[in-house]
Amino acid sequence: MLDITAEMPEIENPAPQARLHFKVLGCVQGVGFRPFVLNLAQSLDLCGWGSNSPQGVDIEVEGDPDHLAAFRRELDTARPAPAHIDRVEVSAQNPEGDPRFEIRPSAHNGRQSTLILPDLATCPQCLAELWDPAGRRYRYPFINCTHCGPRFTIITGLPYDRPRTTMAGFQLCPECRREYENPYDRRFHAQPVACPACGPHLSLWDPKGRLLCERDAALLAAADEIRAGIGGGGRREERILFLKAFGHRNRVFGTPGKTT
Repeated sequence: MLDITAEMPEIENPAPQARLHFKVLGCVQGVGFRPFVLNLAQSLDLCGWGSNSPQGVDIEVEGDPDHLAAFRRELDTARPAPAHIDRVEVSAQNPEGDPRFEIRPSAHNGRQSTLILPDLATCPQCLAELWDPAGRRYRYPFINCTHCGPRFTIITGLPYDRPRTTMAGFQLCPECRREYENPYDRRFHAQPVACPACGPHLSLWDPKGRLLCERDAALLAAADEIRAGIGGGGRREERILFLKAFGHRNRVFGTPGKTT
């Protein structure tokens, strides 16, 4: 339930244009909330801006008072599914006449209090793309979008932006850059966005630290090792595979007739 501070302030003698500031607190970073706000504002013919902050998301919108009321309602009712709003603080502002609605660079002042979601399971759209032989992310293990993928395990600081994640060192290729900057793409401002051309890839190393193979070949070779469970000289031995992902490590044990 939303806090009572979310109530719309009264606008005395409503003018043709009014302006409101919203401070949205909760799990509203890493969930596609700013892209959602941009598209909502544009659909209601509102101008202004939205920005991440260490506390959540700040928004200012200006336009017809009825459209502002609709904007306030839909902030909660139409929000992205992974988002969770704890509180919305609303205050009236003087109209400024912005030419459009835009996403501004994140603010860095104030106490860090926003909540970050755990990593999100791969969404149906990404799964379909993952198994599409004609797609450029076919079998790419690090596929993600604003609806899914790593969050908590890649973040290094707040607000949640790519430079404050472990993806900071991976420069976007032109195709990923177009997706990241397109307001109508599901990867608009998806901070971990990547592909085989510009993102991280798999590598398989032996116990002595020697690189054996990379990319899809590494995945297939690792699977073969686990399936086989056979050592040198034909002896059947347990195989142990250490998996290092974005921010955690797992062990996979392969024994004759059993895999865990």
